[in-house]
Amino acid sequence: MSITANGIDELKKLAGSDLGTSEWIEVTQERINTFADATGDHQWIHVDEEKAKEGPFGAPIAHGYLTLSLFIPLFTELLDVQGVTTKVNYGLNKVRFPSPVKVGSRIRLVGKLTDVEDVPGGVQITVDGTIEIEGAPKPAAVLQSLSRFYA
Repeated sequence: MSITANGIDELKKLAGSDLGTSEWIEVTQERINTFADATGDHQWIHVDEEKAKEGPFGAPIAHGYLTLSLFIPLFTELLDVQGVTTKVNYGLNKVRFPSPVKVGSRIRLVGKLTDVEDVPGGVQITVDGTIEIEGAPKPAAVLQSLSRFYA
């Protein structure tokens, strides 16, 4: 269930709020292959299904940056900011990949809006995110994302 902020003033009131948990999405071999094609990263551990079965994880795994890129569609399930003219991904303060995402795994995002600060023309938000793997003891990614919203 998404939280909606109607404008920057409402967004500021959400600082410190838990944003909840997204729905699960499956990380398929097709998604991994498409990401490999887009980035030119065709390392066997991602795209060679037979060889990867013999590798350290027993199956192909998603690229760490593929997992990170899925933060955006997962995050949009958690927070919808209306009444702004522009939404920009500003960057990341930190990212860690504690556990690989094996092909066929399902992941979801747990998010917290930790800060909302004024910037010229709008606000910058800081979101602490954990991308969980269904049934796994460690998350796929732990990150701190920065986004800007302009009035």
